Amino acid sequence: MITLDELQRSTAEVGDSVHRTTISRILHKSGLYGRVARRKPFLKDIHKKCCLKFETSHLGDTPNMWKKVLWSDETQIELFGNNAKRYVWRKSNTAHHPDHTIPTVKHGGGSIMVWACFSSAGTGKMVKIDGKMDGAKYRTILEENLMESAKDLRLGRRFVFQQDNDPKHKAKSTMEWFKNKHIQVLEWPSQSPDLNPIENLWKELKTAVHKCSPSNLTELELFCKEEWEKMSVS
Repeated sequence: MITLDELQRSTAEVGDSVHRTTISRILHKSGLYGRVARRKPFLKDIHKKCCLKFETSHLGDTPNMWKKVLWSDETQIELFGNNAKRYVWRKSNTAHHPDHTIPTVKHGGGSIMVWACFSSAGTGKMVKIDGKMDGAKYRTILEENLMESAKDLRLGRRFVFQQDNDPKHKAKSTMEWFKNKHIQVLEWPSQSPDLNPIENLWKELKTAVHKCSPSNLTELELFCKEEWEKMSVS
């Protein structure tokens, strides 16, 4: 990654200083524009190889196979979660009008952690995680919500469950739980949230939260669950 200032300094170093505006115009003509860099998990070479192996091994899978997958994940949702700048159209001397401000509270107003699942047939259960998540709590969530979600989504008994490689998910007791329940778990490469389609739903949900601006954590939880239930996955 290189900035406009760095490009300008580079031209000066070779004795031919070029104005920033000129550099921008040339870049724009080439189809290059300044954008905020997106954040992605740091991937080591082994992570990249595992992702490639996963993708290659599933090239021959049919759409019907993926319809049997119950995808899952956890995410944190902020009460006033979007710290990005937000622009409004307003008249002079109305900067502090309620319609032109974004509510903030000390320490961001808190957040909730949720677990949820979905398949191509729709969204499954969403659960608020109280306190610190550990293996025992994760298995309780699965016990109370996984099979019920699969039933509601009419996946049948031979569905495939997807989870990432969090130590709590891969713990011996957790894997034994899956074995005892005769649940097939999809082998998943580490550091690969971008492969999980649930990320698209998380983005949609958090955008809805930002627009709604719940006033407290109870309202936030209720809104998230209601929004999740009516979310389209098609």
